[in-house]
Amino acid sequence: MSYSWSQVAAHNKESDCWVVVDGVVYDVTKFLGEHPGGKKVLLNYGGKDATKIFHGLHSDNVLEQYGPDLKIGVVASDASSASSSSSSSSVVVAKYKQNPQNKWMYGDGVPFGDPYWYRGLPSPYYKQTHFDFRDKVRAFVETEIKPYVSEWHEQGTYPPELHEKAYKAGIYAAVWPQEYGGTPPPECDAFHDLILIDELARCGSGGVLWACFFSFGIALPPIIKVGNQYLKDKVVRDVITGKKIMSLAVTEPYAGSDVADIRCTARREGDYYIVNGEKKFITSGTKADYFTVAVRTGGKGMRGVSLLLMEKTMPGVRIRRQKTQGLWISGTGYLIFEDVKVPVKNLIGKENDGFRSIMHNFNHERFVFAALSNRYARLCIEDAAAYGRVRKTFGKRLVDHQAIRHKLAEMARHVEATHAQLEQIAFAMKNGATDRQLGGVIALVKVQATKTMEFCCREASQIFGGNCFLRGGIAARVERLYREVRFNAIAGGSEEILLDLAMRQSKL
Repeated sequence: MSYSWSQVAAHNKESDCWVVVDGVVYDVTKFLGEHPGGKKVLLNYGGKDATKIFHGLHSDNVLEQYGPDLKIGVVASDASSASSSSSSSSVVVAKYKQNPQNKWMYGDGVPFGDPYWYRGLPSPYYKQTHFDFRDKVRAFVETEIKPYVSEWHEQGTYPPELHEKAYKAGIYAAVWPQEYGGTPPPECDAFHDLILIDELARCGSGGVLWACFFSFGIALPPIIKVGNQYLKDKVVRDVITGKKIMSLAVTEPYAGSDVADIRCTARREGDYYIVNGEKKFITSGTKADYFTVAVRTGGKGMRGVSLLLMEKTMPGVRIRRQKTQGLWISGTGYLIFEDVKVPVKNLIGKENDGFRSIMHNFNHERFVFAALSNRYARLCIEDAAAYGRVRKTFGKRLVDHQAIRHKLAEMARHVEATHAQLEQIAFAMKNGATDRQLGGVIALVKVQATKTMEFCCREASQIFGGNCFLRGGIAARVERLYREVRFNAIAGGSEEILLDLAMRQSKL
């Protein structure tokens, strides 16, 4: 239904109140009493265009949450543009599709809101298969994750069907072998992996990403690489297709980055290992069906560490949730093993050789952390720039103040440099660089990315002012990401440990 501006203007009182945002007409009469800012704010814009003031005070997810129930039509002159703001997946793809005049133009055009190769600059790394895969991931994030993240975050969980939904969309198993149910895009390479991580991160929630998409990515590789056929048949396909959840359990109350010092023991008795010990800070620990667990089967140090596949249903396994600063969705767990009988056939690889598999796992885990952190930093630029364009102080927009422009410039400088380093590493991965060659470089890029994230979260918070002190509202994404900074900076190897690792590998 379309209305003229004169028709809209007639609905301007408490018993009959309409407002217009982005050319869409909303009947807010019944919503007046529920409006968090009070009904007077809405009544001031009754029968008027509230687009500018709305975007200066609210994040997009407000319309996604309340809009469908309040929308009654469009303003006649804006009918075509308003219809394009529909949240259906087909429209999302259309909104972000490649520009037919320039294949290097993509996205919504926010300055530095996307990597350079989305903004008109050509790149030697990407071709049509990468463009197509980017479309697929972005459409899924826009329709199946972004609109619900704030709600899931407050609830502390996400719908379990998200795993299989993402698998059917070709997202969940995009970088896994086809023989186990993987759904890789044509000519899959390390740049598809980088695109997957980067585009998923646009949802702005490490909690849902680590719990749903990445925790099994650090738990499953040892089984694929060195596990016996029994273990592969038991877990790999079900995990890759989203039917089962898997988590890595290495960190303990006594050992974090110092993996070689773990104390959880596995004593051999006939056809079983008897496992006793604790694991702490385990992402997806409360949700996982399977755990790849680091245990001590030998003497002190790295040569006494093994990996076992354990299940949450095994007698003697107890799990409790840990409350965290951020990543509320992640289901971080504290695991207690008391005389758990684990079949010897659940040994992953060779006994006392588990440390090697854990170390090989770290490179990709840290690459994931770096790519996620840098996109989170980019989201801070995106949100702060959008806010700065509509928020006015002292008679002009925030972005017209030199101090604010300099903040955004410094944020962009860090993010663009870090992205270039990530692409260099992806190119090396694609061309066969070894884990040993990449270890120090990836350690440095993780530190670079997490420091960039921390810097951009701080600067964006300064631009948002008091809005960033509140959960929800226009600064919701930045506020949430700020609480995730420490997780990214510590998990997978703290900044201090990684800087030292890089220098040791450089043989100073």
